[in-house]
Amino acid sequence: MNHRPLFALASMILGAMLYLPGSSARADAAFDTELNGVRDAWAVARYQLPADQQEAAFEKLMARSAAFADHNPQQPEALIWDGIVQSTYAGVHGGLGALGAAKRAKARFEAALAIDERALDGSAYTSLGTLYHKVPGWPIGFGSDEKARQCLEKALAISPGGIDPNYFYGEFLYDDGDYAQALKHLQAAQQAPPRPGRELADAGRQGEIRELLAKVRKKLR
Repeated sequence: MNHRPLFALASMILGAMLYLPGSSARADAAFDTELNGVRDAWAVARYQLPADQQEAAFEKLMARSAAFADHNPQQPEALIWDGIVQSTYAGVHGGLGALGAAKRAKARFEAALAIDERALDGSAYTSLGTLYHKVPGWPIGFGSDEKARQCLEKALAISPGGIDPNYFYGEFLYDDGDYAQALKHLQAAQQAPPRPGRELADAGRQGEIRELLAKVRKKLR
């Protein structure tokens, strides 16, 4: 999982490029390419692979996303995506063995928030709130419904029409038994504008929204 020697060489090369005309643009392009690569690999693993193949895929992707974040510790987008990969792995792995990945994800999200809480439309708040919601509470883990609500509401304040903050807040409200408000946020998530370059992720999320909406409407009958 440790790709640091490779990235150490890349760092030397990029350091030399800083003295060349146009190197900043090339560095930005390289960062964006890798960010999109991690993002797209996550979507494939999450929404295209069968369930019995996802854990291995996310374990492999964690090495890539961790190296990317370690190489870009002041870039909140890299930190957020490593946190998303780590937390998704924790979700598919399950059990107490997933707590280490959940803690690493929490640290990444908190580091990103310390740099720019609005990065990726507040995704660090969305993801951290979901972690607080999903992880068991003390003495096993750090889960907290109060902190989950606070983070998810901050995410919504940054991106009130976003698909992810509305979906995950809707899920939180459903689990909390507030079905009317859950319905409101899930419908908002369903109406969220498409995200360019995120077609696979959007399609997968919309499927999750439809499934949860069916459960909410059943509760409201």
